[in-house]
Amino acid sequence: MLHRIATLFGIGYLRPAAGTWGSLAALPLAFGLMWLGGPWLLVAGIVAVTGLGFVAARAEITLSDPDPGHVVIDEVAGQWVALLPVAFGAAGAGVGYGALWPGWVAAFVLFRLFDVWKPGPVGWADRQQGASGVMMDDIIAGVMAAVGVLILAALAHGAMRL
Repeated sequence: MLHRIATLFGIGYLRPAAGTWGSLAALPLAFGLMWLGGPWLLVAGIVAVTGLGFVAARAEITLSDPDPGHVVIDEVAGQWVALLPVAFGAAGAGVGYGALWPGWVAAFVLFRLFDVWKPGPVGWADRQQGASGVMMDDIIAGVMAAVGVLILAALAHGAMRL
């Protein structure tokens, strides 16, 4: 079961770019959580997926492969973190989650950018050994993407003037 969790039920074996497939699969799952229970269920999902991800990633890591490419549960956790401004923004504005589709696109693109590019703290986390390195770089990339989504939303809604 841990292997299924780590690979998101086989999505981690899709090629090319397994991480992108994992991030794409995270989007409808996040929408479902938001639809069922709002942004706080997404927060609970992040906590649960992160915890399970640490255990599942630890089970998949070998000496010859410290960051297996087929492990994509980390992308799910990071992508969900990136979507938090969308979840709370839609709930706060009293609109449907799909109404903020530009935020979904921004969250996806920014998360993938930071996850692949690995700037600053993302790269530092990626260099850590074990499940911490597998999981934390994506969580940090998700936080950076969430900040980016907030900035883009503020710009789009005229809250910031450059």
